[in-house]
Amino acid sequence: MSDPHPHRYASIIAGGSGTRLWPLSRNARPKQLLPLAGGKSLLEHAWMRVDGVVDASQRIVCAAEHFRGAIRGTLDGLTEDNYLGEPVGRDTLNAVGLIAMVLAQRDPRAVFCVLTADHIIEPVDAFRACMLDGFRAVEADDSRMITFGITPSYAATGYGYIERGAAIEGLDRVFAVARFVEKPAHAQAVEYLAAATFAWNSGMFIFSARRLSDALQRFAPANAAGLAEIAAAYDTPQRNAVLARVYPSLPKLSIDRGLMERATTDPALRVCMIPMDLSWLDVGNWTSYAETVAADDDTGNRSNAHWCDVNSRNIAVISDDPSHLIATIGCENLVIVHTKDATLVCPRSEVERVKELHDRVPEAWR
Repeated sequence: MSDPHPHRYASIIAGGSGTRLWPLSRNARPKQLLPLAGGKSLLEHAWMRVDGVVDASQRIVCAAEHFRGAIRGTLDGLTEDNYLGEPVGRDTLNAVGLIAMVLAQRDPRAVFCVLTADHIIEPVDAFRACMLDGFRAVEADDSRMITFGITPSYAATGYGYIERGAAIEGLDRVFAVARFVEKPAHAQAVEYLAAATFAWNSGMFIFSARRLSDALQRFAPANAAGLAEIAAAYDTPQRNAVLARVYPSLPKLSIDRGLMERATTDPALRVCMIPMDLSWLDVGNWTSYAETVAADDDTGNRSNAHWCDVNSRNIAVISDDPSHLIATIGCENLVIVHTKDATLVCPRSEVERVKELHDRVPEAWR
């Protein structure tokens, strides 16, 4: 049976190094490949999340070139040509722009969603319904740029926010974007939570590949010129040489600052938001990772390890070594992570500094 939506594509950005999840995440096995949720990696969950929305043959992964073999071995159906390997990381605008320009070269009518390999999202059916709404909105008007806003569950200061504008006539659950807001102070986040018109910025999008390529030429011309040169060579024998020469020279820009915030002021584009009222967990550090492990109702302790304890509270004990026992007495508000060759112990309040610690770890243990 032929695909009823041959111009729909899904892309997954999987370029993060996961240094905040050291020592479980390493240079040779980054966060997105770790079996962090139900025995499957976050990348596998992202891949399966679009089942029934986009055919596997129409899915693209953009990640580091040196992870090509490991990632293709993980994802059933990912073809060689649909793995876009970055020689170096140059932030999200270049990753998304590369996908857009390669797709526009292959299929001028391509519409694609942008997902990341950092999230646990439930229920999946609700996520898929939102994706389908987004595809229909862009297919009806390719000047629309869809972003997805997560309904806030608390006054978070670690996420960017999107302010919802007027509803788009004729479309269910699609709204204009009034503005994007960078990570706020706590008092401002409390106001946003009470207002009920603000959502967390999920970092997920749907675009027309052609229209996004055109927008990049206006808003980020230096990036667009380099990406266009790469895309022109991408399906030729010159691919690797052009990538290696051009991609490392592209200015580093995020998709939000480099494109989405600017697009809200462009009369030729319509930046829209679809609210996602579901459970969304950004697994970015040990505190958020601990939320994937069931908590003890009485103590708040969480563990996936062989562990015994006396009188500890609110600690997370994580291990990938089934032969090792971890024992604790009277500990509070700690994270303990054990692997076969490295152990991390830190207060829960200091988990963001694991990235700083990673920079000091000797190369052999990174």
